[in-house]
Amino acid sequence: MSENKFVGVIGCGIWGKNIVRNFYALNALHTVCDLDSDTLKSIEENYKGTKTTKNFDDLIKNKEIKAICVITPSHTHFKLVQAALNAGKHVYVEKPISIKADEALKLKELAEEKGLILMVGHLLLYHPAVNRLKMLIEDGVLGNIKYVQSDRLNINYFKNDRSVMWDLAPHDVSMVSYVINSEPEKVVAATGTSTEDNNIFDITHITIKYKNGVIAQLSDSWIHPQKRVTLLVRGDKKSAILDDTLPDHKLLVYDNTKPGQQKIEIPDYIEIEPLKLECQHFLHCIETGKTPRSGGENGYMTVKALEDAEKIMFGSHRGELDLVDYALSRAKKGN
Repeated sequence: MSENKFVGVIGCGIWGKNIVRNFYALNALHTVCDLDSDTLKSIEENYKGTKTTKNFDDLIKNKEIKAICVITPSHTHFKLVQAALNAGKHVYVEKPISIKADEALKLKELAEEKGLILMVGHLLLYHPAVNRLKMLIEDGVLGNIKYVQSDRLNINYFKNDRSVMWDLAPHDVSMVSYVINSEPEKVVAATGTSTEDNNIFDITHITIKYKNGVIAQLSDSWIHPQKRVTLLVRGDKKSAILDDTLPDHKLLVYDNTKPGQQKIEIPDYIEIEPLKLECQHFLHCIETGKTPRSGGENGYMTVKALEDAEKIMFGSHRGELDLVDYALSRAKKGN
């Protein structure tokens, strides 16, 4: 095993396979940990030289492994990330960093105390079109930002996360905070609906007031038959719409002052897989000691906003969520 292969991955489900693919392509993948024998066999066949294990302790105790990627269900993140940091490993954890704000804060502080990189998989902060939009906002092209709306709607038959909010809304909160360069000040309203009459909401709507005065409306769904991934940012001059379901011209700008909403295409950004850029950023931060764009503070801020929203949705019944028996693997549920 080459010395520069120092990344271990725990969790090789639907998204974990993409993480494995990218770190292997970057010549950094050392070992993959998963509970499923067939999955590990596939890893060995498709990624030559990669070690596999079913035991997380093998990642923790291996001195060749300097960094661990935690790509497991969100309710498992805290214990796994804490163990990795305590073992002196840099950590990349899929969003959200945790499902409790106090746990997210503990992980942030633990990483800082030990001088380790802690990076959260807020993928959209590395999306070329999102970064182009952020540049437009910073350059004043849209004018003063007044309102943001993010719709992330899709079908998910497994529904085994704490709710659709914890599955999808971390993208929305982290992305909006990033592009408008502000943090959530207050969750103004939050509602959730379960179509299966249980405590796992598959539709949520959240309204957040940001510290710079911008109001953001975030809608997420597991039951929408047509995939919709759009971000609207309205300024007092122009509005931008980013539609990530389109193959090209994902980002369009509309003039608010002209009849017919004349659109102006913004093609000048390079199409690179966001996950590749994110994985490269993690390795760069480890090499240089630079704070990740989606570091522990960003992860804590996002979880705090979602926790506040969940408190509004459930009120005094929120504790009942801790009694839900979440499946360990989306890929396995329903098989």
